[in-house]
Amino acid sequence: MTYGQLISQLEDRVEAAGEERAALAYVFKESKKWTTTEFVLNLQTPVPESDCELLEQICDQLCQHVPAQHITGKAYFRDLTLAVNEHVLIPRPETEELVELILAENSGADLTVLDIGTGSGAIALALKKARPNWQVTASDLSSKALAIAQKNAQTEGLDVTFVQSDVYENLAGQYDLIVSNPPYIAYADEDEVGQNVLLHEPHSALFADKDGYAIYEQILADAKAHLTESGKIYFEIGYKQGEGLQELAATYLPYKQVRVLKDAFDKDRMVVLDDK
Repeated sequence: MTYGQLISQLEDRVEAAGEERAALAYVFKESKKWTTTEFVLNLQTPVPESDCELLEQICDQLCQHVPAQHITGKAYFRDLTLAVNEHVLIPRPETEELVELILAENSGADLTVLDIGTGSGAIALALKKARPNWQVTASDLSSKALAIAQKNAQTEGLDVTFVQSDVYENLAGQYDLIVSNPPYIAYADEDEVGQNVLLHEPHSALFADKDGYAIYEQILADAKAHLTESGKIYFEIGYKQGEGLQELAATYLPYKQVRVLKDAFDKDRMVVLDDK
């Protein structure tokens, strides 16, 4: 049997389990360290027994809804390669859009930045890599998440300060930018979450009380004490939360303008608070 024939059969099983067909080839290429060209050139080649076993193992894991990035142990985010595991969220493309927005709206001036709920460190490290002169602090309530973020910072050679903190609890000083992609899924919306996410990513980084608004409210309630005079706040939000975040922000920081911005799929995905 050729690689192409076996992979096609196993992809059918993965799809029948409710997962993406493409995940099988993705994990296999990563495991073999093959380029896409090498993968294509091998599709008509007979599969050795060792690779039959490898492909079967990958298929079994995907059918058990293990995320592809957990099998490979890494995720790609902008120009970063990040270690990920069950203690952090896998970075999403929508979050890359948030980083691009921040970089587009803020020049290379020396800015102080706080990333609340950093997880794998994706946002903080991407900002630091693009703006080496920014002073970036990244916080998370989870010590296990911070360990992963610190490992990623070391791997990428980026100087970011990490603090274990429940929002501002262990943080002092003021920041030019406060950024957060906090847990924002309402518990009532659990049925909208894929099995691979629900079973293998940390619920503490997914779900929040008050219909998903709890952490946003924590951040906004004390933001004035932690923002510089012309400081800005950038949030990633759930697609149903634009209007609610606009109202919440206006309640706590009425002197700021609130913008709700859409992602590439035309869904509300980012909220920005800056000077009117």
